[in-house]
Amino acid sequence: MPELPEVETIKKTLQHLVTEKTIEDVEVFWANIIQRPKDPQAFKERLQGQTIHNLKRRGKFLLFYLDTDVLISHLRMEGKYGVFQGNEERAKHTHVVFRFTDGTELRYQDVRKFGTMHIYPIGEEFNSPPLDQLGPEPFDPLFTPDHLYTKLKKTSRHVKTALLDQVIVTGLGNIYVDEALHRSSIHPERKGKDVTKAEAVRLHGEIVATLQEAVEQGGTTIRTYVNTQGQIGMFQQRLKVYGREDEPCERCGTVITKTKVGGRGTHFCLQCQPE
Repeated sequence: MPELPEVETIKKTLQHLVTEKTIEDVEVFWANIIQRPKDPQAFKERLQGQTIHNLKRRGKFLLFYLDTDVLISHLRMEGKYGVFQGNEERAKHTHVVFRFTDGTELRYQDVRKFGTMHIYPIGEEFNSPPLDQLGPEPFDPLFTPDHLYTKLKKTSRHVKTALLDQVIVTGLGNIYVDEALHRSSIHPERKGKDVTKAEAVRLHGEIVATLQEAVEQGGTTIRTYVNTQGQIGMFQQRLKVYGREDEPCERCGTVITKTKVGGRGTHFCLQCQPE
């Protein structure tokens, strides 16, 4: 799943490719992606004639700011965007096409069809689902060591599961939680309430540092993720545990373990992250 660094990279790329382009038409080939308004025809008519002026990111969501509305897009597992000439052949699994007045198209592709799109009037986008319950961004001044410690102390869930909760901190996903916990020497199955203040301070710093490095590297390419220009992210070259099961830990040489925590594949080092 594209996480914060990947979505940030997609946002920056699309800003150069679609801003100040006007939507002439919209084609929807898989209606379940359209969540608000639910009717694909109403979705199409709402966007026709509007110009994309800016793109923002909130957690793992892309926000397209138009004349009067905001299009909120979540890529879920394998959603991706590409900009093409209108006469180029459409790839398989292209489910939504935004045709611009200049003859180019923004195409949304999604093998699993899990992505979602919502439209809200500008100013109302943060008052309703899917954005109204999101916690602070990792780079937000509101995301402090005290905030993280306070939230963790209130939960008996595994710390891995708690960090995936977008209400506690938004934008973190499986890859970067595993990496931040390893850097912090915290076992993923520790209960949140058992994390000490000193550990929370260290974990906070490693979350921010890990995501900052990943953003600078254009994200992590796992399986099918590429940005909108077909370029892969490079942070996978810096991964310490994720995807490295049965390989030696770079810090201590212990074989990296993979298990499931809260139903999610989880990678850690038993020596560096003692239970």
